[in-house]
Amino acid sequence: MEEQGRRLDVHEQHSVEQFLYDEAALLDRLRYRDWLGLLHADIRYRMPVRVSTARGRPDQLATMDHYDEDLYGLTKRVERLETDQAWTEEPPSRPRRFVTNVRGFWRSDGDLTVFSSLLLFRSRGDMREPEWVSAGRQDRLRPAGSGYLIACRDITVDESVLRTQNLALFI
Repeated sequence: MEEQGRRLDVHEQHSVEQFLYDEAALLDRLRYRDWLGLLHADIRYRMPVRVSTARGRPDQLATMDHYDEDLYGLTKRVERLETDQAWTEEPPSRPRRFVTNVRGFWRSDGDLTVFSSLLLFRSRGDMREPEWVSAGRQDRLRPAGSGYLIACRDITVDESVLRTQNLALFI
């Protein structure tokens, strides 16, 4: 992850952190429609498949993704989650997202590049073991009004083999 531009000052940093925490709270409360409102119309939401390779070589496949979606695809996923046909979320998950290690930089085009770490805890039902997903995220945030919109999110999971039953949740 390459850093670019001027680091955020303390007030900008706080504003970006609050934005990411508010986003996590919406997703934890399964308020997906409200979450869609945080996304820019040109959003690219991507999670490449990670593979283990020899030291010094890239450990991601650039041509294979768990998902690579735009606003249309994300909206369709939300619409499906709102129906009785979302069997992967029956019973619904009880997620908790921990967002940490937030570092932001101004880009020359006026957007921000924001790196963060995410730990997602997920519980479902009464008998199933809980699941954990650890990931690094690189976001491109676009200032909008008094806040931001997510224009791009690249998610790099820390495991090459995901141990979750499905990827119905947004990371």
